[in-house]
Amino acid sequence: MARNGDASGVDYRQWVLVAAPLLAHAVNGWALLAMAGIVLVAYGIGEVIRYNIRYAEPLLNVDQESGDQPSSFLLLVERCSGLVLSIAYVISVAFYLRLLASFVLRAMEMESEFVANMITTGILVFIALMGLWRGLGGLERLEESAVNIKLAIIAALLVGLAWFDVNWLAQAESEINYRQVEDWPYALSMLAGILLIIQGFETSRYLGSEYDAETRIRTMRYAQILSGVIYLLFIGLSLPLLGDFHEQRDETAIITLSAAVAMVLPAMLIVAAVMSQFSAAVADTAGSGGLLSEFSRRRLTPSVGYALVALVAIVLVWSVSIFEIITIASRAFAFYYLLQCVVALIASRGRGHFVQRIGFFIMAGLLLLVVVFAIPDGG
Repeated sequence: MARNGDASGVDYRQWVLVAAPLLAHAVNGWALLAMAGIVLVAYGIGEVIRYNIRYAEPLLNVDQESGDQPSSFLLLVERCSGLVLSIAYVISVAFYLRLLASFVLRAMEMESEFVANMITTGILVFIALMGLWRGLGGLERLEESAVNIKLAIIAALLVGLAWFDVNWLAQAESEINYRQVEDWPYALSMLAGILLIIQGFETSRYLGSEYDAETRIRTMRYAQILSGVIYLLFIGLSLPLLGDFHEQRDETAIITLSAAVAMVLPAMLIVAAVMSQFSAAVADTAGSGGLLSEFSRRRLTPSVGYALVALVAIVLVWSVSIFEIITIASRAFAFYYLLQCVVALIASRGRGHFVQRIGFFIMAGLLLLVVVFAIPDGG
């Protein structure tokens, strides 16, 4: 379930392409402040997952010599969280591939929700057949081969934005548009609806057979810090371009934004976006299929799990809009993280970790608000 074969599990590349327009639509010039808040929430959730790696995992493992069994309640919460995570991955697969279709159509200068859904369905059928036939090994190798290209394109975008900003600062009128947000509760609800932006690091929680606890804790922390810096850098550099994006609800709005930086960037970003969405969808299909197999106690093979993931994703794509998919996925991931807070609270009993327990309660409260109040950005 690791992304790109490491123990960190973080994969921010597909979301860095859509974060700026979504945040600008929600809070206009306050996008950097909003992104900082999301990054802090992400790091706090990461601390919960890291605590569970260190303290909950030993409680969940059966002691073969003594025959001790983990707490039945702890085991129940952990299994439920695994099921919720598998569902969240199914929803994110639908989002990633629907976004891929949007970028493909943007390259062809077409706008058709029906055609986009057909493209998404075709890719999902391909992934399902490949999973049933040969597993996802071949697709995962394709995913890994695209990593360097995607990172290079993101780096080119950051350099282009920095150069654009230098020239922008030299102009007489160079002000960030900090329009007043008229309805902050509504804006915060929209921000809660894009919690999916921080998803990915939780895969480290399930790599105990491949990496020891300290390696997973260390690499996940470093990866979260790195991804947070990239997000803040990207949003900060994008601020001069976001003045008119508060009304934009197109999921491919980053293409329009990048054209103002350099003519070559839109084509480069379309390539990066298509590869990013496909690789992320493959990773989450693998994760969800594996979790469904584990939850069924191996009654379902991972290959059958991949097919089920594709089937449910197809139904979802044809049922709701892409912004609604984002919100549903955000709620699903928030519920998973909420259950992980419960796991952490159970694991922390009797350890004297008073400060950590307060943090777990606060984080659980925030996540509960996301589950209840998140609404589609642009909905």
